[in-house]
Amino acid sequence: MTTEHRSGEGRMTAEEYGKAYQRGFNLTVRFLVSRGLSYDAALDTAQAAWAKGWERREQLRDPNLVLTWTNSIALNIHRTFLRREPQTQTLPELQAPPRMNVAAIDVKRILNECKPNDRVVLEGHYIEGYKVQEIARQHGWSETAVRIRLLRARRSVERRLSRPKHARLRSLAEKTKQALAGALEHSTVPALEAKVA
Repeated sequence: MTTEHRSGEGRMTAEEYGKAYQRGFNLTVRFLVSRGLSYDAALDTAQAAWAKGWERREQLRDPNLVLTWTNSIALNIHRTFLRREPQTQTLPELQAPPRMNVAAIDVKRILNECKPNDRVVLEGHYIEGYKVQEIARQHGWSETAVRIRLLRARRSVERRLSRPKHARLRSLAEKTKQALAGALEHSTVPALEAKVA
């Protein structure tokens, strides 16, 4: 009994399968890449498919369809891999800013403890960014009155924050004091500041 292959009849010989492998391996890789596999994964899967085809080549009914048959094996290997292996992907580390602005909460707490006029002056000058002249004009006060009110409001806030119940807000008070001192340095009435200080 011979194992020669005749067109469409019998089993495929080892030599015929080897020739088919040489012609079809790269085609199988391209087929897998077209199905969404990376090139490296396609190479590994194609190699596994052609090896499995070699082991089971006696099941091949029509040797002319060896490439189609091997591509089907490759696709089934890939599908089996997808079902068994969970898809894991390393997520990049994202630097997300905090959703809660702690400084804003602290400032709100401080302002809630101030007298109404002190709050108006502090908010207008340090939060909304108005100049002393603008605050004075808005409320019908003199510029000197606004400067004095700012200084007194800042000192009042400092005293309240230096109490034990506000110990965690002391650093904020120090920063506020520095910011206010910096703002006062740029003021246009140095004699008033020296008198009030």
